[in-house]
Amino acid sequence: MSKLLDPKILMAIKDLSLSAKMTIDGFMNGINKSTLKGPGLEFSQYRSYQPGDDLRSLDWKMFARSDRYYIRESEVETNIAVRILIDASASMNHNDGDFTKIDYAMYLGASLAYLANLQGDAVGLYVMKNSGIFSMTPKQDYQHLARLFYQLEQIRPDGAFTQPIHYKELFAGTQKRELLIFITDLYQKNDEMIRLLDTLNSLRHETVVFHVLSRNELNLDFKGYTSFEDLETGETIQIDQNKARTHYQNKLNAYLEETRIKLLDRRIFYRTIVTDESLDQALRDFLKQRSKLRI
Repeated sequence: MSKLLDPKILMAIKDLSLSAKMTIDGFMNGINKSTLKGPGLEFSQYRSYQPGDDLRSLDWKMFARSDRYYIRESEVETNIAVRILIDASASMNHNDGDFTKIDYAMYLGASLAYLANLQGDAVGLYVMKNSGIFSMTPKQDYQHLARLFYQLEQIRPDGAFTQPIHYKELFAGTQKRELLIFITDLYQKNDEMIRLLDTLNSLRHETVVFHVLSRNELNLDFKGYTSFEDLETGETIQIDQNKARTHYQNKLNAYLEETRIKLLDRRIFYRTIVTDESLDQALRDFLKQRSKLRI
């Protein structure tokens, strides 16, 4: 694994724009933009003329040489709007070691934004917490990207997740199909996040969910602690970790599988990502989903 993709090293940099660039440069060195055939600038290939084709695409030199009509196809870049949604509810303050879930979400979001900008896509940011939604409309320029990095650095998780009444503010007036990336720990009490995803689906956007988990919550490994506090409600419980671990992990695995199936049924790409993992696989998943959107 590249050291540039180690979250602990990224966290130590403390500069989102620099660390995002390092992550992408380390992962994407030499990659080219995806293309589709169409009426663009770079020549791709010839094909036989078909009734209804644009006559402006006819290659008259080929006609002169072969006495047959050919259409000159080109490659065009297909650019989209990428909207990054960050869960900034209090549960994202959960930490494992030196950094929290929100730290990981910030660096993942910054890397994805840098990658989208690198590929010529407009990128926007939506920070979601109980008080409402902070939004930056997608744009494609470096100054906008710099402002997006700055806003990511200002995130301070607090309270519960955004109330459904605010969901309608997300994409008012959008018509083009877009790629939506939701980075969250999916901590919810009444399926409020599922309702959000259903709203996004109703707009016919392509949606990716990165489910951020920490290693200690996966393994119920909190050395020296027997009292646990809900970061969003303040409720506490007492447990014996050794006795509870097997039951807890069975329940957690069942929950993760149920979540995966729920999102699969909604045709939403879903991936769990643990905060001690490198970012490179998350970036690969992003590119895989982005390639599916190019039609």
